[in-house]
Amino acid sequence: MKKRKVELVVLSDVHLGTYGSHAEELYNYLSSIKPKVLVLNGDIVDIWQFRKSYFPKSHLKVIQKIISMASKGTTVHYITGNHDEMLRKFSDTFMGNFSVIDKLVLEIDDKRAWIFHGDVFDASVNHAKWIAKLGGKGYDYLIICNRFVNWCLKKIGREPYSFSKKIKASVKKAVKHISDFEQTATDLAIENKYDFVICGHIHEPKIVKRENKEGSTTYLNSGDWVENLTALEYNKKRWKLYKYEESNFHEDENLFEMEHQIGKQLFNSTI
Repeated sequence: MKKRKVELVVLSDVHLGTYGSHAEELYNYLSSIKPKVLVLNGDIVDIWQFRKSYFPKSHLKVIQKIISMASKGTTVHYITGNHDEMLRKFSDTFMGNFSVIDKLVLEIDDKRAWIFHGDVFDASVNHAKWIAKLGGKGYDYLIICNRFVNWCLKKIGREPYSFSKKIKASVKKAVKHISDFEQTATDLAIENKYDFVICGHIHEPKIVKRENKEGSTTYLNSGDWVENLTALEYNKKRWKLYKYEESNFHEDENLFEMEHQIGKQLFNSTI
C-alpha cells in the first residue's frame, strides 16, 4: 500500500481500552501515512477505565503499529493526558525514536508550536478527580448507546446522530467550558510568543486564528478517535484537519493480517 508522506501528525484522545474507541479506523489511518514526526497528545490508552476483561486485538494493533512506526524512523512523542496520567511518572523518558513527555515545543518552519494535552485547564480533573472518572464512564456508555442508534439509523437510510454533540451544544456550561478552554490556551500562547498552540482533551477538532491586544496565535485541537475520528496534519507549511472517511479504507480492512503474513513469509525465507 502506498503511504502518504507527512511532516507532522498530531492525534489525541484515542481512549484505547474503552468501548468507544475507534481503534480499527485509527489503525487504517496510521497504515496509510508515513510521518516524520508523530505526536500522541494524551489519552491514548485510557488507564482510568482500563480492565483486564476488555482490551481487544484491534486496540493492541494500534500500539503495535505505533511501535513499528518508531522502529522504522518516525519520531514519536507521547504526551501524557489525564486518562493516562500514570505515565507521568515516566516523563522525560527517551528510548530511540520514542519519548514520553508532559509537553512539547517544536520548531516548525521557523515558527514555534506549543503542544500539550490541556487537562491542566480542567478544574474537575484537578480538584474532583472522582467526578471526572465517573463522567468518563458515563460518556463511554453514552457512546455505546449512540453507536446502536446510529446503526439503526443507517439501516433505514438516515444520517447519524451524535448524542454528546447535541448535549454540548445545548448545555450552556459545556459551551462556556470549551470557549474558556480555547481562550485560556490562546492567551497563554500569545503571552509566550508561540505561533501555534495545539491541544486535545475536549474532543472538539478545530483550527482557528485567535488574537488579543498583545498579538495573535493559531489554536489547533486534534479532536478524538471516539466520535470525530480526526487528526492534525502539517505538510508543506500548511495545517490540515484530517477527518477519517470509512469509504476511503474499504480495501484496507485486512491491513494488519496482510502485514503479518508478509512478515511471516520474509521470516520463513531467511531460516
